[in-house]
Amino acid sequence: MKRTHLPLNALRVLDAAARHLSFTRAADELAVTPAAVGQQIRALEDVLGVVLFRRTPKGLELTHEAEAGLEALRAGFLKFEESVEAMRAGQSSKSLTIAAPRDITGRWLAPRLAAIAAADPELRFTLIAADQSLDFTEANLDCAIRWGEGFDDLEAVALGEGGLVEIEPPLGRTNVTVSWQAGSSTEDGGAVFSVADAGLAIDAVGGGIGHARVPALLAAGDIASGHVREVARHDGAHRYWIVAPTPQWRQKKVRALVEALTR
Repeated sequence: MKRTHLPLNALRVLDAAARHLSFTRAADELAVTPAAVGQQIRALEDVLGVVLFRRTPKGLELTHEAEAGLEALRAGFLKFEESVEAMRAGQSSKSLTIAAPRDITGRWLAPRLAAIAAADPELRFTLIAADQSLDFTEANLDCAIRWGEGFDDLEAVALGEGGLVEIEPPLGRTNVTVSWQAGSSTEDGGAVFSVADAGLAIDAVGGGIGHARVPALLAAGDIASGHVREVARHDGAHRYWIVAPTPQWRQKKVRALVEALTR
């Protein structure tokens, strides 16, 4: 019999009925009716081609065929329970693997993870520098942080303020635009200085190289410290999100992390 065709529900009913030698008590254990137990047993007998129970003046008895398979059946159910417990162990794990762009990791995520870990020394974080296309399954990720307008294929919660902020050096604007991605230029003419990400753009502006339009969340700390100066806000749907596929999102440890990062 192919493994995918194993009548697992009927075998569970057989185990209960064999332990109680009573369809009524088996039904009570399984929260079904005695008639449903009888139907499952008859269906299993049809599949196996053997009789499993006989009614006698003393009550229900197992046939030799049923007794022959019970030890292996119960050992199998014990293995199922061990398997379930092993899979559930991941729910209590304190280890999370998170993918995020380098700039949001250094400027925003890492300090917050350090504070979270300080409150729970058992926590372990593995951070992966990744762009938008990293595959969750291949990388064995628990969650990721991404920049965008939203993610229909993933569970997602927005992180902090959205939109872009235009920044310039503390001593005033220069006629150089620092560009970190397509569309990030302020488009007011002048030279263009291109860098790999928004974090490097903030560093360039802080160093006096030029002005840039960067994610508001990313620049908040540098604006507050005076490293760069805010010129204008540009609202928009783009923002940073913490995202994960539904199975990972349902993990207790991921839900706890999302709650901690969005307080």
